[in-house]
Amino acid sequence: MSVQSIIETKLQQYFQPHHLQVINESSMHNVPAGSESHFKVIIVSDKFDGQRLLARHRQVNEVLSDELAHAIHALAMHTYTLEQWQNMAATAVPNSPDCLGGSKR
Repeated sequence: MSVQSIIETKLQQYFQPHHLQVINESSMHNVPAGSESHFKVIIVSDKFDGQRLLARHRQVNEVLSDELAHAIHALAMHTYTLEQWQNMAATAVPNSPDCLGGSKR
């Protein structure tokens, strides 16, 4: 099973999200082709109701603790309540910045 599939499955099971996107952004970084090390997660869940951003990120980190310890190098998280998501324009999710690490400098 791919790292992306594992992330999707775990987040789906725990958060039962209204919306979930797991985007492999590894190709934007200085890694071998086909790598699964850099991800962006956009998740909308009722579990985030009443929580501050840091608490939401801690929840995601806890669910993905094994992957973060062994497979994931970088994880960008965009965590929203359903109300926040419904009030956003589709383009409001920030783009990830270009990689400046490794041999790209």
